[in-house]
Amino acid sequence: MMSEGAENYSVNNLFCVTDKVVVITGGTSGLGLMMAQGLLENGAEVVIASRKQQRCSLALEQLAPLGRVSAVTTDIANTEGRNMLVDYIASECGTIDVLINNAGTNFGAELEDYPDAGFEKVINTNLNAVFSLTRDLVPYLAESASASDPSRVINIGSMDGIHVPIVQRVPTFAYSTSKAALHHLTRTLAVHLAPKHITVNAVAPGFFASRMTDYVFEHYLDDIEADCPLKRTGKSEEIVGIVIYLMSAAGAYTNGTTIPVDGGTSISKGHREWM
Repeated sequence: MMSEGAENYSVNNLFCVTDKVVVITGGTSGLGLMMAQGLLENGAEVVIASRKQQRCSLALEQLAPLGRVSAVTTDIANTEGRNMLVDYIASECGTIDVLINNAGTNFGAELEDYPDAGFEKVINTNLNAVFSLTRDLVPYLAESASASDPSRVINIGSMDGIHVPIVQRVPTFAYSTSKAALHHLTRTLAVHLAPKHITVNAVAPGFFASRMTDYVFEHYLDDIEADCPLKRTGKSEEIVGIVIYLMSAAGAYTNGTTIPVDGGTSISKGHREWM
């Protein structure tokens, strides 16, 4: 029997996310949907945001049996869309415990053909919108935060912000740049928001099944697996697990870091010749 005041190291205590209110952008597919499902199954309340009503409806149909979930159809890449999400949180939630900045986009083209508009769109969605939404939601995160249980911001970066990707065959200049910048924005925000009892961390996933990876999985799965020291792609529980860690008591002292979840791909290009 534990003595009074003894620490509780049980898994149920260390990794508990029950009743935490979580906002997930891009929450209707891919990593966002995986995280929403995993968090609902562990007792969190989840708000997902996505641009398309049909995707929101389909996601809600899948997620609603698992717990308390709602959806906001909005585009967080523009000011009006972000304001719509903030207004919803203000009126329906009051405060939130976790913001997961997951929404993102990509664009690939050879350097000589890479358009300014494509570069700007990726940077705006993957970096600028993350900064602006986080800034606007700080009051709602701070309201529920405490020294013993800080609120959390989790930015979904990418292993491509750590290394130069090669398996896609088409350069993705803006995507890699945006994710590298997001990792550093994470560190900057972590320092600035710590006095408000808000931690900020990034997760840098490798290849997981999603709409963004459908094409490369279909055409280059062998190369993707060859590039990974573990010789496989990621499983949904592996992205859910790292997010639960960062949200829970176990991750309360983790701040300002970027955690790769890529099987070691970002530190090894495998056994293929450099292309």
